[in-house]
Amino acid sequence: MQESHAVQKTMMIRTSRWSVVLHILSVIFSSLHGCSARDTITMKSSVVDGQTLVSAENRFELGFFGPSRSSNVKRYVGIWYTSNPQTVVWVANRAKPLSDKSGVLHIANGYLKLSDKKGKVYWDTGQYKRSNITAKLNDTGNLILYDVDVDGLERKLWQSFEHPTDTFLFGMKNDVNLVLTSWTSEDDPAPGNFIFMQDPQANRLVVMNKSIIYWRSWRESGKIFELVNNLNITEDDTQVHKNERIVMNFTGDLQYWQFDRGMKDWSLTWWEPKDRCSKYNYCGNFGSCNINSKLPCKCLPGFKPKISEKWNAGEFVDGCSRNSTSYGADFLSLKRMKLEYTESPFIMNNGDNCSQECLSNNQCQAYTVNASKTDRQLSCLTWTEELKNIQEDQDDGYDLYVRVPVSDIAPTSRSCLPCGTNLVPYPLSTGPNCGDPVYYSFDCDMVTGQLSFMTPSGNYTVTHVNPKASIFDIEMQAKEAVNCHAMNSSGSKILQLNRSSPFNVTSSCSSNFTNDSPLKSTIEVKITWKPPLEPTCNSSADCKEWPHSTCNITGTGQKRCLCNSAFRWDGLGLTCSPAATGQLRDSFNKSKTLPLYLIVSLPIAMALLCAILSMYLWRTKMVKKRAKQRKAHLHRYDTERGVKELMESSHLEGKDGTGIDVPFFDFESILAATDNFSDENKLGRGGFGPVYKGKFPGGQEIAIKRLASVSGQGLEEFKNEVVLIAKLQHRNLVRLLGYCIKGEEKIL
Repeated sequence: MQESHAVQKTMMIRTSRWSVVLHILSVIFSSLHGCSARDTITMKSSVVDGQTLVSAENRFELGFFGPSRSSNVKRYVGIWYTSNPQTVVWVANRAKPLSDKSGVLHIANGYLKLSDKKGKVYWDTGQYKRSNITAKLNDTGNLILYDVDVDGLERKLWQSFEHPTDTFLFGMKNDVNLVLTSWTSEDDPAPGNFIFMQDPQANRLVVMNKSIIYWRSWRESGKIFELVNNLNITEDDTQVHKNERIVMNFTGDLQYWQFDRGMKDWSLTWWEPKDRCSKYNYCGNFGSCNINSKLPCKCLPGFKPKISEKWNAGEFVDGCSRNSTSYGADFLSLKRMKLEYTESPFIMNNGDNCSQECLSNNQCQAYTVNASKTDRQLSCLTWTEELKNIQEDQDDGYDLYVRVPVSDIAPTSRSCLPCGTNLVPYPLSTGPNCGDPVYYSFDCDMVTGQLSFMTPSGNYTVTHVNPKASIFDIEMQAKEAVNCHAMNSSGSKILQLNRSSPFNVTSSCSSNFTNDSPLKSTIEVKITWKPPLEPTCNSSADCKEWPHSTCNITGTGQKRCLCNSAFRWDGLGLTCSPAATGQLRDSFNKSKTLPLYLIVSLPIAMALLCAILSMYLWRTKMVKKRAKQRKAHLHRYDTERGVKELMESSHLEGKDGTGIDVPFFDFESILAATDNFSDENKLGRGGFGPVYKGKFPGGQEIAIKRLASVSGQGLEEFKNEVVLIAKLQHRNLVRLLGYCIKGEEKIL
């Protein structure tokens, strides 16, 4: 009896131990897998932090998660794909995270709600007065709240698909109520700045950055609608599943992702905006965006930046405004353009009617003519508001005609008309009938509106022209032998520009390897043009646009609009300016030097005139006397003294060129002679600065010494060297031909 009792006691102990083991295994299994075997929350069950719901076919999972990089505890309830890495597609309490792991998702009092251990509610579905409610996660990623009646029939009360966060999933409805709001950052699911929705005013989709349009689909583009509709299935079609999703990313990109089963990872197959120009109105009103240019924005010809300081700093949002208040009666023809559509098209018989329609409306800014592919009718579209979201060089673009006064796009009769969105300022030339013949190195493709720079080595696309700086940019394919280093060191040789060319490659070159451009291997090169000589002419009538000039024959036998005696040609300002300003000088390549006296065109006070003439006669007498002394005695002392006097006088400041033994040369002539002080013409460097080889148009070779601006000795140093060279004048030694001073430049 005692033995039987002992055996029974032993078995009870073993059974108790086995129960404990089973309980421990159950706890371990539960902690590892939570509620992975079920997809439903009932009135009697819940999901706590560490447990999850998993859809029937193991496609989606619901549970608690938190940002991995945050030092603070933030817990959210979300839905994600079961595949790695974790990809969250919906968040319940995105604006109100829990600060600990005591959260529980459960059904109570007609709610599906999330609360903590103190009973504080962080999120709920809203109250439904039903006695038997369940929540189920299905294989489309939709969390659905059901009311189950006595017969077991389920009726939907609420579903997460009607309350999306940042992700549009296969099975959601695409309607005017669809709104996706980005996360704040990669780790923070709180509502961010970017919102994706349908444009309430048109059949287009839009991304808002707070209250500002960031991106908007083109009216004629159906790609995004195709993607959205491809994910839009009927409510009952839940047996078909696609691993595809559209995400409103925190960066502002609207992204379309597909799961690559081979790679076992997500692949980004489409996104907008694709580049800077795809962002809505990136260049502002009347600003045109070019994806292939390093400087993407430029004002349309006839327009100027509204705020130059911001525009030059790369802030283009303020856009451009017209050069004049008048709209004019002419049209700027632009090719392959796209812009924000007008809302008022009408049918017409021919294109001429469209231009007349625009001219008859004082508010009309531009028009285009579109041909219908179905009924072959022409549709005229006019714009009465400022042009927005302009993009150029588009394969699916159209011809656009912008209303401008002709004086705003071709200020002189010699100016070439714009080529597309690029101005062709004088003296640049696209043909024999405009510009300066010396600068005839450009071609305008009238079909594409593309401006090209023609060189012996080939033709290159011009992406930007800056008339004020006398610089234009060209685009070149980057090859092994053509890169920025090569262009900066010997760009003129690569383009085969000879020394007589008015164009020069600057040391500014940049590679265009941005993600914005489809041309991944291009470089952008800046090229300057030299100030032109006076305009060519056949008669004085050709010089009417250049006041104070007359058509005369130069020493080369060519007729040019030469400035009158009291004026000097300004090659930068393209005008004859009064010589008394001291800022402009005769070019060194005139047929002959002007006399050293000043002709006063209008009567002034007789006393002043007499004083000027007396001073002139006295100076002329002194010059002749010094020349006679030099010739008779072969002595240099007087020349040295004259140079010293010259240095101490105001003449050396470049204020006047009269009465000087040593001739003065204008700075532009020195630039032309040395090819802008190119390295190819550099002979060496002395104690006072570098020496360059130069050549005047007549063929005379000269040596040009450029005083180092960093030497610290300044004008005194310059004086000493002029005195020294003048003192050593001899037929077997260097002869001083002249000097030049402009600003900080001091040149022998």
